[in-house]
Amino acid sequence: VMRRRTWLWLLPVLAGAGFAIYWLSAGKTVASVPAKRQPLIETVISSGRIITPERIELGAEMVGNLVEVAVEEGDRVRVGQVLARIDDGEQRAATEQVRRALEEAEARLAELHEVSRPVADQALNQAEANLAQAGSEYGRISKLVEAGFYNQSRLDEARRALDAARAVREAALVQARGNRPDGVEGRLVLARRGQARAALGLAAAKQANTVIRAPAPGVVVRKLVESGDIVTQGKPLFELAADGEVQIVLQADEKNLGRLAIGQTASVLADAYPTRPFAAEIFHIAPAVDAQKGSVEVKLRVAAPPAFVKPDMTVSVEIQVGHRGSALTLPSEAVRDLAGRPWVMVIENGRAARREVRLGLVGTGAVEVTDGLSEGEAVIPVSAGITVGQKVRASAV
Repeated sequence: VMRRRTWLWLLPVLAGAGFAIYWLSAGKTVASVPAKRQPLIETVISSGRIITPERIELGAEMVGNLVEVAVEEGDRVRVGQVLARIDDGEQRAATEQVRRALEEAEARLAELHEVSRPVADQALNQAEANLAQAGSEYGRISKLVEAGFYNQSRLDEARRALDAARAVREAALVQARGNRPDGVEGRLVLARRGQARAALGLAAAKQANTVIRAPAPGVVVRKLVESGDIVTQGKPLFELAADGEVQIVLQADEKNLGRLAIGQTASVLADAYPTRPFAAEIFHIAPAVDAQKGSVEVKLRVAAPPAFVKPDMTVSVEIQVGHRGSALTLPSEAVRDLAGRPWVMVIENGRAARREVRLGLVGTGAVEVTDGLSEGEAVIPVSAGITVGQKVRASAV
């Protein structure tokens, strides 16, 4: 009876010892992850800023007192819209003065055409008739003197009358020629009218410069003056972000240069609107790397920008640089020395073993294994704390 009781007591002990021996020989149970096939997208993530194609700085072209500022920062403006006005009292007076000078020149030209020229032509005709008559009279008296009917003094008188008629005719001819369109007087009057017109154009331009207008549609991003300020020539008044294609500029790490290409698409998130992504596309990659920053400038265009997008807004950009419809993948944390010579820890003959692998696409949280693993093969993650050669047995997660 005692012997039977002893065996009954020893059986649990022996069973426990046997289980312990089996457990120690089988190794530590670890949670492994299998290599599995799934779609994989590789992306490059960077931060950037919204830019507009053109920033326009508007300044004053003259000195004056601002009597009106019609816009505020953030206002959307159309082309030609008035942004501000400078006191134009002096310019209006100058414009009126040269306008009067032009009216005077126009009146003088009309007088030349309608009065002076006809009068001069009539005077020339009369002088030519008088000259003809004086010549005829001189001829008649000359014959009579030769016949003895008149003395020499009468002929001298006729000659003086002929000479006077010639002088009058020459003066009338000069006056008539001067009043013609190609004459001296005509050219002088036309020159004065041209000067007056040019002066009026200059005065009108200066007066127009008292009104600051938007040269293009866009958004006022900076207002640097207030009503009542004294402005000087060239002083900046406003900064305008002109409408146009919305773009994103970012500095991508140069290590990603080989993975970027024109035409790649991206998902963009504004820091202020993290739940409202929008699409963009690469259209420019700088031909040189910034040696100081170790980065390359990349520009993307936004075909359909949301209404909340504003110039200089900070955004996060995720660029799709690769895609596989079916890739053999592992979680990123299961691959060791990811940036060097990648390898994984697998279970071979009940022990943890090192195996080098070749990687393809690197997605978010997952990597593509192109060589070194088979589909379904178990891999020990880094978090398991297992060393190479240690006895282990897999327990799938």
